[in-house]
Amino acid sequence: MKWWMNKPWAPIVATAWNLLLVYLVYQIARCEYYFENASYLSYTSDVFRGGLLFDTSAIIYTNALYILLMLLPFRQNGYQQFCKWLYLIINGIALAMNLADSVYFQYTMRRTTTTVFSEFSNEGNLGSIIGTEFIHHWYLVLLFVGIMWLLWRLYAMPKKQHPLNMASLILIVPLCIAGIRGGFTTAVRPITISNANQYAQRPTDAALVLNTPFSMIRTIGKNVFVVPHYFESEAEMEAIYTPVHNSLSPHLSSLTSKNVVVLIVESFGREYIGALNKDLEGGRYKGYTPFTDSLISKSITFRYSFCNGRKSIDGMPSILSSIPMFVEPFFLTPASMNDYTGLAGILATEGYETAFFHGAQNGSMGFQAFAQKTGFQKYYGRTEYEAAHGTNDFDGTWAIWDEPFMQYYAEEMSKMKQPFMTALFTASSHHPFVIPEKYTKDFPEGSLPIHKCIRYTDMAIGKFFETVQKQPWFENTIFVMTSDHTNQSNHAEYQTDLGGFCSPIIIYDPSVSGGMQDKIAQQIDILPTVLGLLGYPKKYLGFGIDVLNTPAEDTWAVNYLNGIYQYVKYGYVLQFDGTNTKAIYSLDDRLMKNNLKGKIEVQSQMELELKAIIQQYMERMSQNRLMP
Repeated sequence: MKWWMNKPWAPIVATAWNLLLVYLVYQIARCEYYFENASYLSYTSDVFRGGLLFDTSAIIYTNALYILLMLLPFRQNGYQQFCKWLYLIINGIALAMNLADSVYFQYTMRRTTTTVFSEFSNEGNLGSIIGTEFIHHWYLVLLFVGIMWLLWRLYAMPKKQHPLNMASLILIVPLCIAGIRGGFTTAVRPITISNANQYAQRPTDAALVLNTPFSMIRTIGKNVFVVPHYFESEAEMEAIYTPVHNSLSPHLSSLTSKNVVVLIVESFGREYIGALNKDLEGGRYKGYTPFTDSLISKSITFRYSFCNGRKSIDGMPSILSSIPMFVEPFFLTPASMNDYTGLAGILATEGYETAFFHGAQNGSMGFQAFAQKTGFQKYYGRTEYEAAHGTNDFDGTWAIWDEPFMQYYAEEMSKMKQPFMTALFTASSHHPFVIPEKYTKDFPEGSLPIHKCIRYTDMAIGKFFETVQKQPWFENTIFVMTSDHTNQSNHAEYQTDLGGFCSPIIIYDPSVSGGMQDKIAQQIDILPTVLGLLGYPKKYLGFGIDVLNTPAEDTWAVNYLNGIYQYVKYGYVLQFDGTNTKAIYSLDDRLMKNNLKGKIEVQSQMELELKAIIQQYMERMSQNRLMP
């Protein structure tokens, strides 16, 4: 290639060649992203075509300064060396972001956005986690080094400048603007993350169309909640759906004084529970949760049950405040400064003592701030535990091991005045998926790294119930158990767009018989359902429903994935992009293979109901109307 480096047009050709190498790097990273998560994703020609569009935008965004500098009329060797290092550093960072995000995908089912900085801003253990990931994914480190070496070797450096190069900027600037926007036509606005669904067969595949630098850049300082105008009047919308609940027991002056205990179990997806998967693997599937299976035999559960998000910070508002995750995690958005409450705050006004327990370092994930905001009077974290029991039970990465921390939870609850409301967020069934050394023989490796952790946490839950059932308050308590989100999967039906949201919802009252109900339940139903069980006599706001006092045909669930809303009702799941229905599947079509769009009579009704939910949510978020 050296023969043309002294030509007048060498800088233009060199810049084009070097950017072409970056395109190749992005495609290699996309292939790696696919192979890292092949059981979840489909790489099609549309993914490739759409990927080029989003890669173009990201490459121009990140290399704009480099392009400008390369076309300025400077030819000193030091100047060209600076341009080369700028090119390598910028594109090296972009490559590292794409490779690292391929590992994170299986936990979130989406590309990482700028909210990740807020999500982990209070964590002091990121260094050890990143170090562990370097070891576990050593091949990505080698791939990164190899690609960067090739970029260094194949980089073209021109020797001569010419006034023509400056003139070429007049042509290149419009091309760059079009590349960033996603096209030349006047109808094209700057493409956003949601545009990736145009090239994806399923919402999950949108992550493969995108790249991480684009996802990060396009979410900087963006208004998360944009109010649609599906309905012209409030009355028309509220006739279809309202999150304001009126009391089912207006004749009562006060509620039943039962204790409420909410167990939020890290990554405890429905897939791992044998009792909820009796038809899996031809009826041979046993799962990894023998205690939870026994608890379910005495509890109320539901034929279909879902989480409302894919992150721990999605689970907290959904479960404790009946606020689902739409677009971005709620308490990483400006709307988190709105006026709102939760189950703890509502019950505290009725004389309940409330406390939140999480064995990680205090402030981790923003849970302590959220707990205080929503009415928990006390917070027990790693600091409080170690003050009482020493430092030997820390897992070395995240938190106190589940077994000792759950015993501490039982111990502290027994000191509280009845009625009380508490919530526990466990931690041990979390990446990097380790368990106490003394249990490695009892809980060997399963087919996935998380399976041994699920076994361990299930055992810890069993010991917790063994302790609390001896307490005088046990019979007067409603226990609710769910997961914050799902996690690793090795069954195809749990790797679909909807399957990735399948979480257990278990309601156990020792004084009431249980059973499986043929209903749809979701995390945001927990607050209304508990208040219904208690006979709460006042008006409140919650985006879910009291599922136990709602006919089966009127139960529903909603979640959001990569720009697509999924609405489950009437035996179907509707996928809606905010404007149009993309697909509709029967719930019996567990692999989501047969798109029934345009063939189902209830499609228009589902669209209408989902639009009312979305508009209510967006209006109330943007207008600070999260209180009744």
